[in-house]
Amino acid sequence: MGKFLLVLFMFTCFSALSQEPEPKDLFSQAVGKNIRKYRVESRHAYRTKDEERAQFLFDSLIQNVINGTHLDNFKVRKFSGRRIELYKFEKPIYLITYASWCVPGIGEIPALNDIADDNYNDIDFVVLFWGSKKKIRKFKKKYSKRIHVLYIDERENRNDFAIRSMKHSVGFPTSFLIKKDKKILDVRRNHFDQYDQDYSASYNANYQSFMGGVSALKKELLSISKGIEPNF
Repeated sequence: MGKFLLVLFMFTCFSALSQEPEPKDLFSQAVGKNIRKYRVESRHAYRTKDEERAQFLFDSLIQNVINGTHLDNFKVRKFSGRRIELYKFEKPIYLITYASWCVPGIGEIPALNDIADDNYNDIDFVVLFWGSKKKIRKFKKKYSKRIHVLYIDERENRNDFAIRSMKHSVGFPTSFLIKKDKKILDVRRNHFDQYDQDYSASYNANYQSFMGGVSALKKELLSISKGIEPNF
């Protein structure tokens, strides 16, 4: 009996090991391997005011390096002071990186609020802020309760390469479209309002921009439910 149990135990262990998933290609690792050349070339493009070249370099970084990687699991703060892991969110994530020194367009937050209120059952909406906690708290009051507003304490996260890459390599404000398994579906620059844009124009432009990301995430969910490989 003892020998049988030993054999059964060994078989179970080997079966479990054989079912271990392949190591994930992490966002931080992919960026770390490619970021030096990107930074040199993008800085030159900005210095020479070659905006077309700068946009091309950004698009290449996203499409050829970042998309398809898995976003690292990091811990950030809620305003209650408690820390939360990114992987605690179980739905697809619409993650927006922002900073307290960025000025949102007049219709930007209202557009996002309406979209989150309509789609929170399917998608977790997360806004991740860098900067002054006091200023971020004022921003937080403007967001719908369906949106998770979190902030980065850079003293805590100074050794977290994924968080530093989101700030220094990708920039603000940016939308990360993240699948349920934390694989990055796409990364997109957020809409920038013109300085003289009125509320209606700002709301509509931002609504369309955010809805484009939501539609991509929902298309991914629909494809999974039907067992179809999505084609973007």
